[in-house]
Amino acid sequence: MAFGIKRHELNEWKRDVLEGNIAFLTHYWIDERFPGCNTVTKVGCSDVPRLIEWGKKYGLKAEWIDYKEAFPHFDLFGKHEMDIMVKEGLLEQLERFNRNS
Repeated sequence: MAFGIKRHELNEWKRDVLEGNIAFLTHYWIDERFPGCNTVTKVGCSDVPRLIEWGKKYGLKAEWIDYKEAFPHFDLFGKHEMDIMVKEGLLEQLERFNRNS
């Protein structure tokens, strides 16, 4: 379940994904399978080949794409989330959730 984002942010992400853009959305997330991770960044794009190519830059495998609800995306969390967001120049999304270390 997503926490800490506004409806318009989610709608913007969905719109960008559907338009074939690489779109990022960070929100609070709790899953007992991933202790110590309290955020997830969804990186989506409806142009799946484009999303796959983007993911290759960071060692992400095509089979890790989540195809939920017509919004294909990678879920980034933990060290991978931090490293990728820094490289993408989007650290402010994590800082918003006090995730800056």
